[in-house]
Amino acid sequence: MITRREVLQVGAAAGALLAGGGNLTRAFAQQKLTQDELLKFDALGNVTLLHVTDIHGQLMPVYFREPSVNIGVGDARGKPPHITGTDFLKRFGIAAKSAEAYALTSEDFAALAKTYGRIGGLDRLATVIKRVRAERGQDKVLLLDGGDTWQGSLGANRSLGQDMVDCMALLKPDAMTGHWEFTYGEARVKELIKRLEFPFLALNVRDTEWDEPVFPAYKMFEKGGVKIAVLGQAFPYQPVANPRWMIPNWSFGIREDDVRANVEKARKAGAQLVVLLSHNGFDVDRKLASRVSGIDVILTGHTHDAIPEAIKVGKTLLIASGSSGKFISRLDLDVQNGTIKNFHYKLIPLFADVISSDAEMSAAIAKARAPYADELKRVVGHADSLLYRRGNINGTFDDMICAALLKERDAEIVLSPGFRWGTSVLPGQPITVEDIHNATAITYPQVYRMPMTGERLKEVLEDVADNLFNPDPYYQQGGDMVRCGGLGYSIDVSKSIGQRISNMTHLKSGKPIDPKKEYVVAGWASVNQGTQGPPVWELVERYIAAEKSVRVTPNTSVKMTGV
Repeated sequence: MITRREVLQVGAAAGALLAGGGNLTRAFAQQKLTQDELLKFDALGNVTLLHVTDIHGQLMPVYFREPSVNIGVGDARGKPPHITGTDFLKRFGIAAKSAEAYALTSEDFAALAKTYGRIGGLDRLATVIKRVRAERGQDKVLLLDGGDTWQGSLGANRSLGQDMVDCMALLKPDAMTGHWEFTYGEARVKELIKRLEFPFLALNVRDTEWDEPVFPAYKMFEKGGVKIAVLGQAFPYQPVANPRWMIPNWSFGIREDDVRANVEKARKAGAQLVVLLSHNGFDVDRKLASRVSGIDVILTGHTHDAIPEAIKVGKTLLIASGSSGKFISRLDLDVQNGTIKNFHYKLIPLFADVISSDAEMSAAIAKARAPYADELKRVVGHADSLLYRRGNINGTFDDMICAALLKERDAEIVLSPGFRWGTSVLPGQPITVEDIHNATAITYPQVYRMPMTGERLKEVLEDVADNLFNPDPYYQQGGDMVRCGGLGYSIDVSKSIGQRISNMTHLKSGKPIDPKKEYVVAGWASVNQGTQGPPVWELVERYIAAEKSVRVTPNTSVKMTGV
């Protein structure tokens, strides 16, 4: 099955790089890491699945720091993806300071970023996809997009997803599903889907009037002489995590019985391989795999996990392909008589300094970005410390957003959503308009300002904590804890809802939060229709411009126990 050589196959190069102790030049790193080495793969069997997910509007190579804190609860405790840093390196046999370590963990991120550079870009992705198709033959390859593709950047937001649709079309995906796509609203989603030359699959979306399917549940393909059913599973908590009023006529859910029924239907229709293209999130899919038989492969998304091995649950392989365009997964399968006899898997990091740019895609990207090119590169200020988002409790980019809202909305307390998308900015780098929008570009960006009691604040924190730390994955909606400005607290992840949050403190006064007192609270990304206020990116830009140089100190206002 899997060998270490099949994980990323850059070990030899990484060993040579270690001699430099992390202070290597970009040119030296490029000499040691080559495109051929990164893409080297022991082809196997008769089917190749290529999987990308959670690109979040990123057409260009990016810096994206993986989380240093990713807590698992219940059965997921201590299992991938809930291991980070040195524990992650040890679990997967990855050398410290190596290319793999840089791509997959937060360890020495800022220093290693200077050595290995940016990762991703649809032009690099196109190069890899074309190479795999040329090597294997189009008749053996399926390219599947797990969703969260059309949202997450200034260009995507301004064009309502059109820039991503146009560029992704050049990759010729075979199918996709969705999540943040739905935040463009029902009419726009339908409009964009009509233009796709491949199916948008979502077996778990129904109309609210007749309880009928909105999208196809699955599509049958034949590759390598194998009949393959690809089932689509959109994000099940769409109307809860995002505004219900944007998609009022559609209902969502995990719909385990529907998954089971469609697996059985596909098998009866002759499917020899069943693939679930899912946006459930890793822990939800791990539970689903344990309860629904007949699924051979789950290509999981939503929680942005990058795992360099296929995780096996019973007879089901779970594949997690990261986010922000950093990776593409390749899974070769030997399918005989409806059974996977063997497989080879590789999570391929798209190092932009190593993988060549595809000319066709590069031209399409330039065209898509042209209307906003000057605005995207405009410098607002400079980062004096690493700005990143990922982490269960906080991230420095979010701390900066909170500081901006505290000042610009004259608030006592700020609540900022625990989104997992948003690129990183290295110390010493300029902060551009593009960087700001990469962390804030949504279709409901208004920053509200309103009174909120201490009791209500605790309810909000408890609700989000249960979404993240409920031991039953079916009650988890993904994302991270709401970020807080001006407010400190303790959280015990081992307790149940209503009991996790304690010691809430108003940081400016140093006094405990009074449950009955009203505080002036600012926040953004409210799911309530008609929310009033300026867009969040305006306030963040104004704050950075005034500060000129932004340094975010480590946030110690949240204490975590029960881990």
